[in-house]
Amino acid sequence: MSLKEQLTADMKEAMKNKEKERLAVIRMVRGAIRQQEIDGQKELGEEDVIAVISKEVKMRRDSIEEFQKGGREDLVEKTQAEIDVLLPYLPAQLSEDEVRELVKAAVEQTGAATPKDMGKVMGVLMPKVKGRADGKMVNTIVKSFLQG
Repeated sequence: MSLKEQLTADMKEAMKNKEKERLAVIRMVRGAIRQQEIDGQKELGEEDVIAVISKEVKMRRDSIEEFQKGGREDLVEKTQAEIDVLLPYLPAQLSEDEVRELVKAAVEQTGAATPKDMGKVMGVLMPKVKGRADGKMVNTIVKSFLQG
């Protein structure tokens, strides 16, 4: 079953079970996928759907940071619940240690030594972690490797 079919099935299930919050999040992500299809005038494949869902999760994580700064714990909880609905649709997330191993391999592969080489490392690394790790975490780990 494709990811889009899974979202549709889960949306129907959420309707039957009267899970309003889950239903709203699934509808929102289906709408974002549909908008991408309309904008690009083509059917999205699995990789593209994962990219859309990853983008939605990233936006929510960024929002959580802002809500925490503003002391809005109610919004933090609501946004975290939305992330929890979306995460099962993404590939298994890499742990920080797994990302460190990938970064180490990418640094060795590119021969990077200074922070100026960060672009080379990220170019090799991002296709391997796309949709499976938070970009900010990857960026931070790469910086620590290149400064150390």
